[in-house]
Amino acid sequence: MAVWALVSALVGLFPVGITLGVLALRRIRSRGTRGRGLAIAAVAVGSAEVVAVIAVALIAATVLRSLPADLSEPRQAHARQLVVGSCLAELPTDGVVDLVQAVPCGQEHAAQVTSTYTFTDGGWPGQVAADRAVADSCRLTDAQTQAGAWLVAWAPTRSSWNLGDRTGLCLVVGG
Repeated sequence: MAVWALVSALVGLFPVGITLGVLALRRIRSRGTRGRGLAIAAVAVGSAEVVAVIAVALIAATVLRSLPADLSEPRQAHARQLVVGSCLAELPTDGVVDLVQAVPCGQEHAAQVTSTYTFTDGGWPGQVAADRAVADSCRLTDAQTQAGAWLVAWAPTRSSWNLGDRTGLCLVVGG
């Protein structure tokens, strides 16, 4: 039983591995048989996997939690955390946007999120169509246009779409 416990834990079936490991330890103690080390290893590996799963879940929840629009101090954030009103210290260079420096809007900033575009649940529309849909939803006010501001649109990428990202962002830059 201890061997099966360890194998189960090693292949990711940690609830089975832990359970079999505990049962094996009880059986080994009552019958005086061998395999105590394997049973302990199964419980240890399974427990480590439980801790890892919990840590990943907590990190994912933190990464996906939206920022408050009124930050009190600068902080790094994932693009998926930005909301209408979020201000950015600087715009990243062209390419995939991941981490950005969000700052309080009372501080000097390069851009501000002014609106979002939410895609309906469906298949991946393709990068060109996603970019176009978000860009078409972005608007400048007359005052922003007169001040020389321009728009930047951020759309989900295929990889972020596969992770559940369905939100595009419209940012006003300059002006």
